[in-house]
Amino acid sequence: MQTQGSKNDFSGQNIYVGIDVHLKSWKVTIMMESLFKTTFSQNPCAETLYNYLVKNFPGATYFSAYEAGFSGYWTHYKLLSHGINSIVVNPADIPTTAKEKVQKEDARDSRKIARSLKNSELVPIYIPSLVSLGDRELLRLRKTAVNDTTRTKNRIKSSLYFNGISIPEEINTPKWNKKLLKWLDELELENVNKQTLDSHLSTLNHMRQITLKLTKQIELLSKTEKYEKNFDLLRTIPGIGQITAMTILTELENIGRFNSLDKLCSFIGLVPSTNSSGDIERTSDITSRGHKVLRSALIESAWVAARVDPALAKCYNHYCKRMNANKAIIRIAKKLLSRIRYVLKNKQPYVLGVIS
Repeated sequence: MQTQGSKNDFSGQNIYVGIDVHLKSWKVTIMMESLFKTTFSQNPCAETLYNYLVKNFPGATYFSAYEAGFSGYWTHYKLLSHGINSIVVNPADIPTTAKEKVQKEDARDSRKIARSLKNSELVPIYIPSLVSLGDRELLRLRKTAVNDTTRTKNRIKSSLYFNGISIPEEINTPKWNKKLLKWLDELELENVNKQTLDSHLSTLNHMRQITLKLTKQIELLSKTEKYEKNFDLLRTIPGIGQITAMTILTELENIGRFNSLDKLCSFIGLVPSTNSSGDIERTSDITSRGHKVLRSALIESAWVAARVDPALAKCYNHYCKRMNANKAIIRIAKKLLSRIRYVLKNKQPYVLGVIS
């Protein structure tokens, strides 16, 4: 990266920096209020960018933006630590021309971000604290471990089916118990097939141990001062278990940033897609945009809540008379979310409704 020293004083001026972040390099565009300066590549280092700005634009106020993605928020916090006013934006919210869509390249992307930043067209996303990000990773790691456990079980079943072996009905339960695991361990197979099964069982045992360890860590986390009160409030809501409650608290962090239920539903993705033109209005299934982790957790909890909460059970049966079950459960999830927002904002436990 070539730089040129400057003795000019840029005090009172704003410098806008658009960054296209990649693993091994950043494509950076510098713009001023009425002037495009330059686009260049640099190492993925906030300090390098800061030194460049100080050397070439001393005394200026620096603003930067980059797209949320694989690199998380460490870049944001590093830029802030160097005095750069950084924001992170949703890639889908950056104004993009038709030409930029069909001729996509890193330099053009960084110029697009810098231009939108200069024109005040970017809306920053919410950045959780570093502590909350660490807690969130613990919950997400457990979900990954659970998914890996399920995949391993499916591989074992597939291997058994391939060899014409059926699991006895009396031990074939959704949750694999000790009897089923003992039966698998004692199963007599050909040499190579037995080695394959033993490898799968070893992987399964390992993933179960990891999941158990993470679950215990999450239980301890729920008892800390930061989460205990809100955790206990959420647990009063039917359908909200330990893992779901902690997922909600770590993913949302601050329920106060949503000043209405509609905005919270929109953030999570419990709103329909719309396509309207003139007098024609079309509404389809829920939008693909949203918080997939929270949406999945809420829908799973809604199925439970529809069975144990009389008020929600009545609503679910009413919805099923005019729509299929999958659409009905989305509406139950929205009602469940309304209960979650209420108990967290008002710091009051949920009282189970009584249906006469």
